[in-house]
Amino acid sequence: MIVIGFAVAIGLFGSRAALEEIQIGKDYKDAITNAAIAIMAFASYTILYRFYEKRQITELKFTGFTKNAGIGFLVGFILQSFVILVIYIGGGYSILRVNPASFLLPGFMIALSSGIFEEILFRGIIFRLTEEKLGSTIAIIISALIFGLMHLANKNSSIYSAVAIAIEAGVLLAASYIYSKNLWLPIFLHFAWNFAEAGIYGAVISGNTINKSLFTSKFTGPDFLTGGAFGPENSIQAVLLCLAVGIIFIWIAKRQNKIVKPFWKK
Repeated sequence: MIVIGFAVAIGLFGSRAALEEIQIGKDYKDAITNAAIAIMAFASYTILYRFYEKRQITELKFTGFTKNAGIGFLVGFILQSFVILVIYIGGGYSILRVNPASFLLPGFMIALSSGIFEEILFRGIIFRLTEEKLGSTIAIIISALIFGLMHLANKNSSIYSAVAIAIEAGVLLAASYIYSKNLWLPIFLHFAWNFAEAGIYGAVISGNTINKSLFTSKFTGPDFLTGGAFGPENSIQAVLLCLAVGIIFIWIAKRQNKIVKPFWKK
């Protein structure tokens, strides 16, 4: 984790320093910086664990990439769309303005880099290594709790938001990894969820806002429906919908004998 974090820091600060004197817009600089973060996370993980564990990095193999990426993207996008739809039906979501397609770029790159970096860190390292020793069930609980607690550092976070993130994202993303045994599915699920939330629907994402999105939107109503200042992922429907899909992934994985038992039951 330290090595990968260091590599990501090099990508972040190195790209910023290299772009400082280049006369291009801030959005393009941010896009390049986020691309550098994603590349460094991917490269450092692949090199480190191939050397450290002396194995092929099967969880990032490109065999079945289209299937895993496609399922992940569709699940993430549809789930986020349903969350926004519930808010809209409840009278809490309205579109003030439709912006040019170029406004999608910041949200796209932020979502892609965070999807790659966070999934490599939490599912590729924390969950995968814990699952090997303690089994799938305990690994889900531990990785989900850590994932939720890490979001307490975000703006407008609370104990409830940390619990919500742990249940909806921590469980869902770990379950999608168990189902696919491949990081591309959770990466693209995570990416599509974040991209739809902030880049398309113009919502706050885990307490953070971006300057540009396809829709300039307004959220009103009770926090349990809209998610309040933390964003729609803090809403009750986000927790329930994502948990339900996570349980489906686990159910399918169990039928396919993909659930790992703890070492004392092997």
